[in-house]
Amino acid sequence: MNRTYEKMDDLITEISMGPFGSDIKVEYFVDEGVPVLNGSNISGFKVTDDFHNYVTEERASGYRKAIAVRGDIVITHRGTLGQIAYVPDDSQYEKYVISQSQFKVRLNTEKVNPVYFTYYFHTNEGQQRLLSFKSHVGVPALAQATTNFRLLDFPLIPKPKQDAIASILETLDEKIELNNQINAELEAVAKTLYDYWFVQFDFSDANGKPYKSSGGKMVYNEVLKRDIPEGWNNGIIQELIDKVPSSNRVPAKEFKDTGEYPIIDQSQDFICGYTDDKSTVIKPETAHVIFGDHTRVVKLVNFNYARGADGTQVLIAKSDKVPSYLLYQIVSDIDLSNYGYARHYKFLKDTKCVIPNRLVAQRFQEKVKPFHEKIKDNIFQNQQLENLRDWLLPMLMNGQVTVK
Repeated sequence: MNRTYEKMDDLITEISMGPFGSDIKVEYFVDEGVPVLNGSNISGFKVTDDFHNYVTEERASGYRKAIAVRGDIVITHRGTLGQIAYVPDDSQYEKYVISQSQFKVRLNTEKVNPVYFTYYFHTNEGQQRLLSFKSHVGVPALAQATTNFRLLDFPLIPKPKQDAIASILETLDEKIELNNQINAELEAVAKTLYDYWFVQFDFSDANGKPYKSSGGKMVYNEVLKRDIPEGWNNGIIQELIDKVPSSNRVPAKEFKDTGEYPIIDQSQDFICGYTDDKSTVIKPETAHVIFGDHTRVVKLVNFNYARGADGTQVLIAKSDKVPSYLLYQIVSDIDLSNYGYARHYKFLKDTKCVIPNRLVAQRFQEKVKPFHEKIKDNIFQNQQLENLRDWLLPMLMNGQVTVK
């Protein structure tokens, strides 16, 4: 594939830095309005709509040059370098305020497809170009970010080919995103069912009616300081769990993309690589709960895996107390936000909880099992899709693979 190199300055219609720190203080943030981007919003290929900070429309109007809209590209120039993402056409918001650590780029879309442009800068070649003017003094930063970015050479191919490549890569990411949305919905349904059965105590009784609402007998529990169904009991989390020893860890240098057993960690994806080392593999009889000591992340893992990250506790449900999926919901429902890293695992173990009737608990297990099996399938499918995308990306960009 023939590529011609053009100066970025000839492809850019607008480029500008984020606001100065004094112009966007914490006290300016409100609960709704125009969202303010941070690094987590541009950690992938496109801007994600997950926000905690907003500014009013009035204040946003004063950040005119720091407003990114659909089709714009946002790049980190200080902090976590190498981040670059586009604002998709179907973004939740029409505009965004970029942070003081970012700059935005608007392209001449007759020459360049913004999606193609963004994907290019996620290749090794693109990252090398983007980081070619990195400063090696102090906090990681791109020196004279907008000036030097304008001076970069960009490998240009015909616009129709850009559009075709962008479409393929975007389709793969859309499928990954759809799977994540499905998983989130399935998690929400399981959580709703848990709340309905084990918080409100309206599980189905022998007649198929909601227990508490239909007059099921409730008994006041002195330890829990609340009414619970007759025949249920109180306990603490430690009574419900066994803990897998943390000695069999996989060194980070041994992580790889292929292998038989996934390596787990505390990240949102919780699969950070694979290994063939069977000595590190845990083969659970029942599902495991992954509890992040450092992040307070709680994940369910119901497949064979290898231990990976430090600060991760693996909890196994004691089958004579609660089934595995119920343990996951119980642990997920505990608020650990006020407990520091050194204490919150101990606090978790000591937390009081309801120990339900075994029959009700097992019925819950059977109802939510299909949800979690589907979630597991989607996780592995996403791993395959990400590997395919990452394999195709450089070859599509350099012409080793062509689109017809």
